Parts: sequence; structure tokens; C-alpha cells
Amino acid sequence: MKFKPFNQPGPQLGNQYDTDRVLRSYLRRALPPELLAEVEPSLRELGELAGGELYRLQLADRLNVPVLTQWDAWGERIDHIEVTAVWKRAERLAAEFGIVAAAYERAWGRFARPVQFALAYLFHPSTDVYTCPLAMTDGAARTLILSGNRQLIDRAVPRLTSRDPATFWTSGQWMTEFTGGSDVGLSESVATLDEAEDWFLHGRKWFTSATTSQMALTLARPEGSGPGGKGLAMFYLELRDEDGRLNHITINRLKDKLGTRKVPTAELMLEGAPAVPVMGLTDGVRNIIPMLHLTRTWNSVMAASTMRRGVALARDYAHRRKAFGALLSHQPLHIDTLAWLQAETEAAFHLSFCLVELIGRDEADDIAAADADLLRLLTSIAKLTTGRQVVTVVSEVLEAHGGAGYIEDTGLPLLLRDGQVMPIWEGTTNVLSLDTLRAVARDQAGLVALQRKVSAATREARDPALVEAGQVAARAVHNALHFLHENAGERALLEAGARRFAMTLGRALALALLVEQAQWSLDNEQDGRARAAAVRFSRTAIDLLAGVDPAADFALANDEPLPSGPAALVDAAGRAS
Repeated sequence: MKFKPFNQPGPQLGNQYDTDRVLRSYLRRALPPELLAEVEPSLRELGELAGGELYRLQLADRLNVPVLTQWDAWGERIDHIEVTAVWKRAERLAAEFGIVAAAYERAWGRFARPVQFALAYLFHPSTDVYTCPLAMTDGAARTLILSGNRQLIDRAVPRLTSRDPATFWTSGQWMTEFTGGSDVGLSESVATLDEAEDWFLHGRKWFTSATTSQMALTLARPEGSGPGGKGLAMFYLELRDEDGRLNHITINRLKDKLGTRKVPTAELMLEGAPAVPVMGLTDGVRNIIPMLHLTRTWNSVMAASTMRRGVALARDYAHRRKAFGALLSHQPLHIDTLAWLQAETEAAFHLSFCLVELIGRDEADDIAAADADLLRLLTSIAKLTTGRQVVTVVSEVLEAHGGAGYIEDTGLPLLLRDGQVMPIWEGTTNVLSLDTLRAVARDQAGLVALQRKVSAATREARDPALVEAGQVAARAVHNALHFLHENAGERALLEAGARRFAMTLGRALALALLVEQAQWSLDNEQDGRARAAAVRFSRTAIDLLAGVDPAADFALANDEPLPSGPAALVDAAGRAS
């Protein structure tokens, strides 16, 4: 007897633009028709690559990682990093499609950023996080432009924003040291000035992503400068000399990471690397913030993009996999799970692209004061909200494939390993939550603007279910404001609730934006799917500001005894604060 086993067909992808209802509907609402007609061929072409050639290459290249060769055959130190086939292809495509350049071609005005990020959103999932150097490249270009340093602008920005692969540069962002990733004011790197008034950097950068870039912006402390972030300066450096050798930079090792393994993240030493101050010799942390704002925005959009890829695979698989006599796509509990994942994905998309629209308006000098206030607050909120969403969603995506979701050569575990970086890079959830709390403590204009945005986004809703969903969003923001005012002066309570406060704001705004899109889609597309997403999302946890017991939390966090007597609880509460 010849036994022929059953083989389960795996999930497939089609054109990632044509099959993305959410992206296409949003662009029809957000862009002028003539602009959409102009850019749609590029979006469709990139969507075909993302679901076809690039996806196949990504799966075929799964086992390859960057390789560091520190010495050549004759004993010369070369520190050469060989990147993967996917990254080599992605670099060329990124330039040709203008995935950075599109934001700087001002003919599109305030719509340049939505177009750019639509391209990046399609590009990201099939290119093994090549969006990491693109994010830093975008951030570096914007930071240099805002610096007003004409010499560096003329030198670097045309290359950073080039559509020609032969002249296109990427940039690194070197901030993290052993002393701290979030508390960069503790940086140990030193800048020295020689007799010719040239600057040279010395120190160890513990975590430098995209070390194959041509340039980087970094922080170092000029000799004699004071402590903290104010005493740091932002420097521009080019990695290689005229002969193509690393310029007084040595690479100690490539990092062995849980995910983003195709990104050549290195620990390196600066051994007198030539550099140029970008904006004076102080306030380096403040001066590099424009770069962080953009890299956090990229993080938000790429989180939504990763979620979209995962749900697309899970949905296709559900139409192929039978269990207990029926396709998964017809099994009630599986339907419920996929509907929830789709709602979370749509919420993340609209929250991220709201931020993108505000950046576009700001850069085009077409932004109202209230929107500018919202922009200053929303960068951190969008990043932390979508960062948590993506980990939850892609974990469920793996589970939706059963055991196959845990098998590496399906390509599915990559989604979770790469997605896990989203709440960590560019500020962890807790760090950004505390940033949000400090921002509203200094000035509540952004919070007022967010509340008004929620109101404006839901005001036009006429569908009864959407009206109710809008009310859920409004109540959540109201409760967040109440939390802030009720605990004014109680620093420990405010900090303990900062994460839930920021997440409530993010999820409430995302819900309001879903309501806005859903009513538009009902009116203009006669499509109820966006409505279904808004209603489903409104039934998840939007308001996270339930009461807390500081004494109980302290005991749980530190695994200390928690006596039941009132006096002991008072004592524990005092230690917790």
C-alpha cells in the first residue's frame, strides 16, 4: 500500500494594495482625486511586489542574516558587513519608489506625508525591516533641514532624499549606550577638539541599527561640557573615508537579537571618528528630538503594517483550512477572533495615519494651532498604543494557524519576533507613557486638542451604532481627564496610572477615527465593514483607568508580604509612594 498523506496548503498573498480595503478607502477619503490618480500606479506596483516577488524572496532568504567579517585574509581590519539579498533588493526599491523622497517633494504639499507612508506601509512587511534605516534616514533629513546648517544640508539631504539608487544614502541614529537607552543624558561618549578646530568622537555605542549606512547623527559630550542631556551635542559623521574604509570606527560585534535579525545592529567603538556639530555644542537631546518624532511615527505605521500582514495571512488560511467538517472561515469562534484582530488593525491604521496627516500639515505650514498642540502629544501616544497592539495581534495570528504558526519555515514566527521590537524601539511603553504625563502636566493644550478631535471625528456620525461607539470614545477621554485632575499633586498615583492613562487616550482617539471613517464609508462607498470594525473595537477595553490599590501593587511587584491589618496597609502604601 502506498500511503499518500494530506498536505495543507499554506496561506497566500495577492496584490497588497488591491486587497487592502482599509488603505484604499482611507486614501479615497484623505487625498484629492487627482493626486490619488497620480500616485495609485506606484502604490499598485509596490503592492504587487510586496505580495509577490518580495514575499517569495523573503521566505527563500529566511535563514540568511548579516555577516560581520572583521579581518581580511592578510590580517587587515576591515569590519565588513554583508547584508542579505532582501536588504540589497529593498535598498534599490526604496530609492526608486521614493519611500523617503516622497515626503520632500513639496508639490504634494500637506499630502506628501500620507502618500509617503502609504508606500512605506506596503513596503515594510516583505522587506525584513529595511524600514528601520529608512525611518532614521527620514528623521536625519528632517533634523538637518530644521537645524539650518547649510553646509550639512547641502552635503547630505540631497543624498538622503534621492530616488537614484547610485546616490541614495541612508542614515543611522546612534544614541544608546550601556549607561542607558532612554536616559541618554548619561552618555559617556566624548567629543574632543584639536588645534585645527576639528572635532573627533570617542566612546562606545552599544546598539547602533543599520550600521551599513553612509552617515549617522549621534550624541557626544564636548570636553568640559556639563552633565545631562543639556551638556551633550548632536554630531554628524560619515562612516567611511575617501578609500571606503570605516573612519576611526571599529565594529565589536553584531547583536544576536530575538527579532529584526536581518537588521545589522552593531556595537561599535568610536576611536577618534571625525564629526561635525550640527547645532552648537549643547542641548543635543533636545536638538535630536525631530529625528525621534519621525522614527516613532514610522514605528507606529509599521506596527499597523505588520498587523495588516498577519491578518491577511490568517484570513487567507481560514479559507483554506478545514477543521471539524468546515472551513475555519465559517467556524463561529474563529470568525469572532478574526473580527477582533481586524478591528484592532483598523484602529491602529487610522491612529497612525492621523499622526501622519498632522505631520504633513505641519511641514507644509498648513496646520491650525489646535492641531499643532495635538501633534506634540500624539507622537508618543500613537507609538505606545500601536506598539502594544501589534504584539497582541501577531501573537493571535500565529495561534490562528495552529501548530503551523509555530514552525519557522512557514515564515509566520517572523511576524511575532519582528513585531515585538515595536513597543521597545524608540521608547518603551512606560517611558513614552511618562513622557505623555509630563507633557500634559506642563501644558494641557494637547489634551484639550485631543478631546476636541474626538468630538469632531464623531460629530458627523448618524448611524445609531456609530453614535454609540463615539460616545464610548468621548467617555473614555472624559475619564482620563478626571483621572488627571483627581490625582493632581499625587505624583506616585499619576505615574502608576500613566500607562493606562496614555493607552486610554490612544484607544479612545483610534475609536473616534474609526467612527469618522465608518460614517464616510457608509455615505460614499455603501460599505458597512468599517462600521463593523468601529463597533467591534468599541466593545474592547477602551477606558483602562480602573482604580488601583498602591499598597497591593507594591506587594505584588516586589513579592513582599501583604498583611491584612489597616495599619500595615497604610505602612505599605507609604513605602509604595
